Amino acid sequence: MSTYVLVHGAWHGAWSWQKLIPLLEDAGHRIVARDLPGAGADRTPVMEVSMESYVDSVCGLLDAEPEPVILVGHSLGGVPVTQAAEYRPGKVKTLVYIAAVLLKNGESPLNVPDTDSLLGPNMVVGEDGSVTIRDEVIREAWYSDCSDGDAEWAKSHLCPQNPNTFTTPVSTTGENFGRIPRVYIECLLDRALSPWVQKKMYTDVPCRVISMNTNHSPFLSAPRELAAHLLAL
Repeated sequence: MSTYVLVHGAWHGAWSWQKLIPLLEDAGHRIVARDLPGAGADRTPVMEVSMESYVDSVCGLLDAEPEPVILVGHSLGGVPVTQAAEYRPGKVKTLVYIAAVLLKNGESPLNVPDTDSLLGPNMVVGEDGSVTIRDEVIREAWYSDCSDGDAEWAKSHLCPQNPNTFTTPVSTTGENFGRIPRVYIECLLDRALSPWVQKKMYTDVPCRVISMNTNHSPFLSAPRELAAHLLAL
């Protein structure tokens, strides 16, 4: 039995994984999926959220585990996953990035510009400074290959994001982060994090690469295929 720790991306929550979790559990594995600060059921005010608080949350999950885990990050969740692995290398058996932000030492998400993403030009800044995505592009950006029901359900759960979470650089070393096996699951139809950007990232930070012919949310549109890839690890 392995333990999988699943870390969701920006604007999302642990609810993202609800189709995937039973498939991994049915195969005999233990799953840990929690809301990051300010997401899902977590009540942290969004403008008090930081990347540091994300990393602390993930480190807390790792500290609670008696054995090394398979640590999985989706989208922006790739950043706290990377930093937590640097801080807790002995707690991570394998790192998995699902269409995730994978950074070199000293980079922040803003250092990886994506001129083809639908997200950047469609961000809406609220009165409190938090950021949402224009409703009319959400389906195409994140859920274009999901069923109508799943897409509407997911849209109803999205939450505002603190833009400061995009500006914090990672700090990694070869001795810690660099020693952990890495797998990158690229999504070839992605409109949120473009495939060419994903390729640049996993080329700069070499990984074993698995390709899926999906948009940004394979845990909703192709959960069985995604589960099979994760179980094969």
